[in-house]
Amino acid sequence: MTTIEAVQEERRSFPRWKTLKAVRILFHSGASSFDGIVRNMSEGGAKVILESSIGLPDDIELVFEDGTKKSAKVVRRGLTEIGVAFVSLPGK
Repeated sequence: MTTIEAVQEERRSFPRWKTLKAVRILFHSGASSFDGIVRNMSEGGAKVILESSIGLPDDIELVFEDGTKKSAKVVRRGLTEIGVAFVSLPGK
């Protein structure tokens, strides 16, 4: 593990696990959507790969293939990936 990876790992509140899940990203009250792939996930958030994050607002909803929905806030943004924090945690 590099020093940068170690620092990033320490900042995370929840351990993440690698995944490869299709997700639909809804915004504007469900009137608009993007498709994406969740690459890693934790109880508190996820990293999502998408074609472009341009035009994507900070407040979104993720809808997984199994129908699970999670409200999220974009906390990190790159051109083709976003990091999101889930707004409400499981059991709360």
